[in-house]
Amino acid sequence: MARSNRTLVPEAKQALNKMKQESAKEVGVNLKEGYNGNLTSRENGSVGGNMVKKMIQSYEDGLK
Repeated sequence: MARSNRTLVPEAKQALNKMKQESAKEVGVNLKEGYNGNLTSRENGSVGGNMVKKMIQSYEDGLK
């Protein structure tokens, strides 16, 4: 099965990683560089959910 979690715009990878670290800090999840397989689904979901929330907020701000 093909991987679907690749970055569509490779130039954005560094910015997305920075956003992930900031989101993790905001929700109180301790992310390390590299492997984070020790995190629970809830912790990973809270980081991803916070990232989506920020992206939607940014898009909505751009519509104003």
